[in-house]
Amino acid sequence: MQKHGLSASQALESKAQYGDNRITEQKTVGFWSKFKDNLGDPMIKILCVALIINVVFVFLGQTEWYESVGIAMAVLLATFVSTFSEYRNENAFQKLQEEASRITCKVYRDNEISEISINDIVFGDCILLQPGDKIPADGVIIEGNISVDQSALNGETAEAKKSALPENRPEQETFMDFLNEYKVFRGSVVYTGNAVMRADTIGDKSVYGKIAGELQAEEDRDTPLKIKLRDLAHGISKFGYIGGILIAVALLFQRIVIHNSFDPVQIGNYCANWMTVANDATQALMLAVIIIVMAVPEGLPLMIAIVSALNMGKMLKDNVLVRKIAGIETAGSLNILFSDKTGTITRGQLEAVLFVDGSGREYRSCEEIADGLGRLLALSIRHNTNAVFSGENGRMKVIGGNATERAILNFSRHNAGAAAVATLESIPFNSENKYSASRVEGEYNLTLIKGAPEKILSRCKFYYDGQGERSALPDGGLLAARIDALAARAIRILALATSAEKISDGALPGGEWTLVGVIGIRDEIRPESVSAIREVQNAGVQVVMITGDRKDTAVAIAREAGLLNDAASVILASDELAKLPDAALKKLLPDIRVIARALPGDKSRLVRAAQELNLVVGMTGDGVNDSPALKAADVGFAMGSGTEVAKEASDIIILDDNFGSIDKAILYGRTIFNSIRKFIIFQLTINVSAVLISFVSPLLGMANPLSITQILWVNLVMDTLAALAFGGEPALQRFMLEKPKNRNENIVSKRMWTSIGTGSALTFGISLFFLLSGCAQAVFRPDAQNRYLLTGYFAFFIFAAVFNAFNTRTEQKNIFDNILKNKGFIYIICTIAAIQVLMTYWGGTILRCYGLTWREWLFVLGSALIIVPADLLRKALLGGRRG
Repeated sequence: MQKHGLSASQALESKAQYGDNRITEQKTVGFWSKFKDNLGDPMIKILCVALIINVVFVFLGQTEWYESVGIAMAVLLATFVSTFSEYRNENAFQKLQEEASRITCKVYRDNEISEISINDIVFGDCILLQPGDKIPADGVIIEGNISVDQSALNGETAEAKKSALPENRPEQETFMDFLNEYKVFRGSVVYTGNAVMRADTIGDKSVYGKIAGELQAEEDRDTPLKIKLRDLAHGISKFGYIGGILIAVALLFQRIVIHNSFDPVQIGNYCANWMTVANDATQALMLAVIIIVMAVPEGLPLMIAIVSALNMGKMLKDNVLVRKIAGIETAGSLNILFSDKTGTITRGQLEAVLFVDGSGREYRSCEEIADGLGRLLALSIRHNTNAVFSGENGRMKVIGGNATERAILNFSRHNAGAAAVATLESIPFNSENKYSASRVEGEYNLTLIKGAPEKILSRCKFYYDGQGERSALPDGGLLAARIDALAARAIRILALATSAEKISDGALPGGEWTLVGVIGIRDEIRPESVSAIREVQNAGVQVVMITGDRKDTAVAIAREAGLLNDAASVILASDELAKLPDAALKKLLPDIRVIARALPGDKSRLVRAAQELNLVVGMTGDGVNDSPALKAADVGFAMGSGTEVAKEASDIIILDDNFGSIDKAILYGRTIFNSIRKFIIFQLTINVSAVLISFVSPLLGMANPLSITQILWVNLVMDTLAALAFGGEPALQRFMLEKPKNRNENIVSKRMWTSIGTGSALTFGISLFFLLSGCAQAVFRPDAQNRYLLTGYFAFFIFAAVFNAFNTRTEQKNIFDNILKNKGFIYIICTIAAIQVLMTYWGGTILRCYGLTWREWLFVLGSALIIVPADLLRKALLGGRRG
């Protein structure tokens, strides 16, 4: 086979005129661009507004500079952590893509075959194609014949035959005609045969390139978490603004009315002193700003960044590469998952799983077969195939041939030793005849025949028994029934037979044949897929299997995988799906479990229909044809063995192509969401308590018991450290028993509000007792400025939050539930407590702390500890979460 192709100079001219074969890479977002985008987070925006207000007051001399620095650090740290985590995983993804794109091609240049990079192919190049090669460009076959796998482009699993374009036949201008027997397309894989193609369409103009280019223009829709956080930010800002205004009004009312004993004359005199009024109004405005800042959970963006980063690292160890942080968050909210069958639910490789002899007896392995029949089976398999064993015993592997031949040959791996025969003549397999044959002579003088049962069984009058002796074949109905039963289990059948007559002129021998047996082949379901599918279904996620298989085969696999659990399950073939109008499809969608004979457009339509029902949609895929659906889905799961275009379109890459890894992605997504909710309970309980006490204090004629610097400590130090503590919460299997969260569901649930309400109301109530009762004041050393009482109150406020952290981290009645799986929580909470004790003695005038005696400490800790049994009572009344 020789085609001279282009010369080096012609290749350069072609490159100058038409360009090379590179696919334009999707624009990668740099670190600082990602950083800038992440500043647009709803919670970050609120913090930035609070920061600007604070900076203005710093310049007016009304607040300390370090408050602004603290808020700025919270913004920068949270944004940096989330940006760095996403940027790091994106770099890991780019390395994977670079490895996958290092493909070399055998190209004719200057009358010789040279190996060059796929990117260096130019228009007009002649490329040698052999089994296993990826076709590097779109073009036509100019010599030879091959069969190719085009499933990555069109989803069709059947091999496509391609042959040389006749010299006198004009080429037809078709862009995506996969049925054209002369055209081949980039992304296809050569199964069998050898050929030379001419590259006519390269780079971005190829089918592969155009699909990749279209993906870059598509916009992502908002993730469920982003919607929830935006709503939360709106609610918090409204609460902060209203609270700030009311507290400012309350303070002015206290200064103008209460302080003047409701006397109109005194009030009039007060208002006449404009300096006093301006000073009090400034203080009221300052207090309003403090309350607004206090209402904002500064630690939430940092907490989300930390918990996402920690779980992304854990997921990578579990073969799940998260490209976009939003992907892992959204995975936990999935309502429906459309999953490929091949390689995801099944192993993605054919295996010969059983052998049935002529009497109907079934064998699971060659070792079970008696020597006589076993040697004939090994002879029939090993001498009528293009596959061969490579390597020594113990390290042998099967190479060559197609997937079916490799599976059958591997079945005979442990069979008796090879017979001493020579192969004289053979008939290769082709999809039209559905058989192959070989003539062997030596220890056995037979023609070995292998093919579809309908081509072979009708010719067999005898079969080989266990000793290898010929016997009359029983009634054919028995064996036919066995074959039908195997087909119902998605097992494909090949029959093996022999004939004493020779091959004549390339035709099968006549006469009576002897059946060796039938061998069953299938793409085995991954054992872990069955349990993973069950877990995902128990998590409330509808799983729909999409396959190119026939409907009966798809049903058999779906039933074995546990997808068909009730009589209402709907199985549709692609043509049936196409006949359904959108309204009927949406009505039927909740019951659909299998789509058979699926076409590429089916996936995109299913995603669109599910999203119009406001469902959170996941889609798996590996081919170029899957990319639009992967991009459109809320979470696109690309397979690690898939095409580069599919990976580019995805949010998450399943490195081991395993459905069980998708199950883990959902679990980690739910873990992140639950951790975020725990932190929100913790932080809003503190914030609401602080706002309440700051609002009521002026009305009761008291100064705010929490100073500005103390509030800063509570908001920044406590919240930042707590973000680290809650960020390490473990992924618990019981999270998979929860129902998926609705896309528009409020992130703060009713149950969370009971926790926030109980904790903040109790803290507020104890605060009033602490500050106003003579009993509490009697515990502390007397002081004209109440320094020790206020020191004790600040310590109480912090330790109430510390103890409430144990309440918050679990809905179980056991507050230490799984705490050893998050040892970081223990270390950080102990650190907060230790720092607070130190600050109590050395905080001085900055933190308004002047030390406590052991008797005062007992009162402080006892008062703070009340929040634990109070919340346990709340849990008992509501009922603890199952699990």
